Amino acid sequence: MGFYGFDCMENIDQLMIPAARKGEMEVLQELIRRNANLNARDEKGFTPLIIACYNNQLAAAKLLLDAGADINVADDGGNTALMGVSFKGYIEIAKLLVERGANLDLQHGNGGTALMFASMFGRNDVLQLLLANGANTEMKDARGQTAADLAVMQGNDDGLKLLNAS
Repeated sequence: MGFYGFDCMENIDQLMIPAARKGEMEVLQELIRRNANLNARDEKGFTPLIIACYNNQLAAAKLLLDAGADINVADDGGNTALMGVSFKGYIEIAKLLVERGANLDLQHGNGGTALMFASMFGRNDVLQLLLANGANTEMKDARGQTAADLAVMQGNDDGLKLLNAS
C-alpha cells in the first residue's frame, strides 16, 4: 500500500482536503512534497486552504499559504477563507489571512463580505481587525445592506460602534 493508503499519483489531490480539515501536518507536508494541487477542489468547491481555515487549523493554513495556495480563491458559493473565519470568529487565522494579503472586500454570491459576516455574527474582534486593515464599510450586499445595517439587524451594538467609529 502506498503513502496514506494510495498508490496512484492521480489520487494525491483528493487527500489534500481531509488532511487540511484535520490539520494533519505530516500528511500535508508529504502531499506538498509530492506536488499535490494546492488548490484542488472537493464537490462543494472547497480548497485545502478554505477547509483548513473553516476548521480552525492555523498551522495547516500557514503551511498551505507558505506552499503557494491561492488566498483569495472562493468555494462554489463564492465564500473565501477570510469570509469563513469572519463568520466563525477565528481571529488568529483571520490575522494570518490579512497579514498575507487576503482581499478584504471580495463579495460572495449574495454580495456579502468578510466585514459583513463579522458584523452580522458578532465577531467583533475580527470586525476590528478588518476595519483596522481598511475593509470597505460602504459596500452593500444584494439586498442593499451594509455591515452597519447588518449589525443593527442582529443587535450587535458593539459592532455598530466599531463601524461608526471607523
